[in-house]
Amino acid sequence: MCQAEKGPELTAPAAPEASEPETELLAEAKAAGLFLDRELSWLQFNRRVLEQAGDPTVPLLERLKFLGIYRSNLEEFFMVRVGSLTHRAALLPDERDEKTGCMPGEQVSAILAAVAAQQPREERIYRRLLEDMRDAGIDVLDFHKMTKPEEVVAKKYFSELRPLLSPRVVDGGHPFPFIANREIYVAATISKGDDFRLGLVSLLRLPPWRVVELDGRQKVMLTAELVRHFVPQLFKKQEVRDAVLLQVTRNADVFIDDDLHGYDADFRASMEKMLRKRKRQQPVRLVIGGKPSARLRAALIRDLKVPESNVFTTKLPFDLSFGSGVKKAPGMKYAERRSRKTVKLQKGEFFPYLEKKDLLLSYPFQSMSAFVEYLYEAADDPDVVSIRITLYRLSASSKVAAALAYAADRGKSVLCLLELRARFDEQNNIDYSEVLEDAGCQVIYGLPEMKVHSKLCLVTRKRGESVQYFTQVGTGNYNEVTSEQYTDLSVITSDERVGRDAAQTFEALATGQTPPETEALWVAPLSYRSRVLELIEAETAKGEAGRIAIKVNSMNDIGVMTALIRASRAGVRTELFIRGICCLRPGVAGYTENITVRSVVGRYLEHSRIFAFGEGAEQRIFIGSGDLLNRNTRRRVEAFIECVTPETREGVLAILDALRADREKSWTMQPDGSYSRAETVPGTASHDTLYEYFGEKTVEPLPPEKKHGWLWRLFHPNKKKLHGNEA
Repeated sequence: MCQAEKGPELTAPAAPEASEPETELLAEAKAAGLFLDRELSWLQFNRRVLEQAGDPTVPLLERLKFLGIYRSNLEEFFMVRVGSLTHRAALLPDERDEKTGCMPGEQVSAILAAVAAQQPREERIYRRLLEDMRDAGIDVLDFHKMTKPEEVVAKKYFSELRPLLSPRVVDGGHPFPFIANREIYVAATISKGDDFRLGLVSLLRLPPWRVVELDGRQKVMLTAELVRHFVPQLFKKQEVRDAVLLQVTRNADVFIDDDLHGYDADFRASMEKMLRKRKRQQPVRLVIGGKPSARLRAALIRDLKVPESNVFTTKLPFDLSFGSGVKKAPGMKYAERRSRKTVKLQKGEFFPYLEKKDLLLSYPFQSMSAFVEYLYEAADDPDVVSIRITLYRLSASSKVAAALAYAADRGKSVLCLLELRARFDEQNNIDYSEVLEDAGCQVIYGLPEMKVHSKLCLVTRKRGESVQYFTQVGTGNYNEVTSEQYTDLSVITSDERVGRDAAQTFEALATGQTPPETEALWVAPLSYRSRVLELIEAETAKGEAGRIAIKVNSMNDIGVMTALIRASRAGVRTELFIRGICCLRPGVAGYTENITVRSVVGRYLEHSRIFAFGEGAEQRIFIGSGDLLNRNTRRRVEAFIECVTPETREGVLAILDALRADREKSWTMQPDGSYSRAETVPGTASHDTLYEYFGEKTVEPLPPEKKHGWLWRLFHPNKKKLHGNEA
């Protein structure tokens, strides 16, 4: 199952997973080859992203953007996953994957083969994009085939760049310099007589492209290709034999210091030290742009210490962001679509509404501004005592952080748990930890042994002798930028049981403890996986009447997959909507014939997590922050909430219905682990359907309560709200 042909938020575990107990069914499933390699499954997801770049129904510049996303995804995949496997291959070469039995070295070999197999498709798509851009009046200059006017503007651009360039040679007196991660360089073999040397030019901090208008057409000059073309002018009095572009991808799998468990450990300082160390990790990939001579290729491999197997050549530019710099004709981009402000509550109306009803928000179809306004109401409400929140990824100019700082300034007790280990957002979170501390917030960093990935916010309000909890649970980050790009859900409730669970969770986190078992919430690691398995087992007991629908980004938890196999054998119809990694083969006779797997890749990034068990009024529906990867079920703090009110249930089920009906952006996983698309049906894209659906779901203030006299109140005692319903 480590064969390449059988083939996001990425992380690398520092230690092997605890093995799942070997049951008879699990052993049978392994023998039948039902489980797929995680890394090859992810590469298949990225292939689906690539196919968006090749889809002629997608607007031209959006296709170019998808191609850039495909390449950026691949860079991060090498940094994290290949980096982790490279470490394991060196430290634990004989360790076998619990699902496929593959050793780390075998997995790396399969990955490299799969990536190489995707390159021809990537190059064909780019060639077609060049043709379509030419038809649209956009030319990406080929510096070997320039017209006279093009040559003039190219020379002018190079003359502007020349003072910013610092060419250097590599020889006995000039050692090979450090090559920064993901930066672009020009490398050349230069000679003076019989003496051959390596020349290098860094393009660090240079603009990646320039767009000019010439003869009524837009001309795109790629800086890297331009400097490569004019590199002989940088090494005067020497002969440039050949020149290429190069980019290295460095291992990002860095171990954090083991001394974080002490009372005097400085988590923030340790993370800053880790970030400095990560910049100088060993390369796990070298990409060469152009056709290097054997001499130049050998020199680069030797000096960068990259295995020959990890070297790729490409005909594509390293930077594809130039689409943002061209003038957009109609139809080149998606039609502008902003999230809608469907919550009509004004300041002072949020708490009265939430005392009676739960509030569901669906991003990017509805605006996140409602949550920010809710935080400001909490900040100004004299009855609010505290705000506690877990923060994983914040936007660069975070309105959520501003609201929390405002609340602290208004005298509220504000506790912010900032997860400093959010991959590639570590520095941003370090900076925000300092900003929030300066504003008067109490900042903590979570647990040394596991990441806090939950999206949980608790507002505590004291009215007279009673305490009210208002709890928000979400599937995505408190990030205004990604809330316009990712599909996510957020539920706010005043249910007392949910609030008590949230309060216990924050108390545990604030004292450095794993959150305890909970009643109303699912909180990983103790109350998430076990609850999922219990509900799968309950549906299994129903046989053919059982129904399961799960929407996550990825799945590789072998215990959950084994439970789903057992359910399928009992006749339970199971629908899996999994955007990315899926390590279970569906539709295999005798095992998973009652399981379907679909993946939607479209305008927005699918990110919400939904679990639905059963049908009709007895159906139980949950949303939350965790996938079904081992890291989420075993090594992270996650939070899920059950949707129990008619409005929240209806909204979540509408998402599942839209995904079922999508025949435009949906892929279906086949029994062999590959993905295919049936004939597309225009107008069925789930993102378009849900934009219209949630755009009509306005939330209006509740009418004032009718006041009754003492006699009516005597016979109608106050009703207690149970998670959005009055009882």
